[in-house]
Amino acid sequence: MQTSRPSPRQRELLEQASEAGLLSGDKAVRVSCRVTGSLMEAATRRSGIRSRTELIEYALSKVALEDDYGDRLLTLKGSVPADVDL
Repeated sequence: MQTSRPSPRQRELLEQASEAGLLSGDKAVRVSCRVTGSLMEAATRRSGIRSRTELIEYALSKVALEDDYGDRLLTLKGSVPADVDL
């Protein structure tokens, strides 16, 4: 499959994954799965990534580096007293 140029957003994510050590070392793990054609087409269209290997690597990087800001924010709910003058 043809490889496309990553968008700035994709490059940033892959740089973060690389800096976290997620993309270095031997590629010894083989991933094999079946997905619907519509899922593969939508992911390819949305990302612009044509190589299935690069698409899976990008998707796994997104999951591995997923921001947990929302979850952390929700854990703070109720931690500020109601009578605080904001």
